[in-house]
Amino acid sequence: MPQDSSNQTVNGSKKALKYNRELSWKIASSLATSFKYAWAGITYAFETQRNFRIHTAIGTLAIGLAIFLHLKPVEISVIGITIGIVLAMELLNTAIESLVDLTVGQSYHELAKIAKDCAAGAVLVSAMAAAIVAASLLLPPLVTAVQLAIPN
Repeated sequence: MPQDSSNQTVNGSKKALKYNRELSWKIASSLATSFKYAWAGITYAFETQRNFRIHTAIGTLAIGLAIFLHLKPVEISVIGITIGIVLAMELLNTAIESLVDLTVGQSYHELAKIAKDCAAGAVLVSAMAAAIVAASLLLPPLVTAVQLAIPN
């Protein structure tokens, strides 16, 4: 499929691509290049995926609240790990959606729908688990802090 740094051909039509990835098919020549490609993926997801930005904001808020409430380092670590899992799932979801779109183009295919729905479902499951972890670790000390702040 013909491709240059600004356009991608999909089923005969061109749509603009924001990122120059003309050499992304090559194996990274160094560890620094690998990190550069990884950071490009994170940047792409943050700039183009609303849910990635939402999860990032909520994760930042959860870590900030955990620090404010003086949670134990292990509790903050558990919250951080669950946030990392959710963000990793969002990145995988974006990758799967992009790959499916590249494969099927503008046409509908039931298997493409299943792949995209399952990838989105993986994000949902990880986000629900993260919410349960955050609630179990953050709510008790938050309730205590609020009760101490309200005069009797």
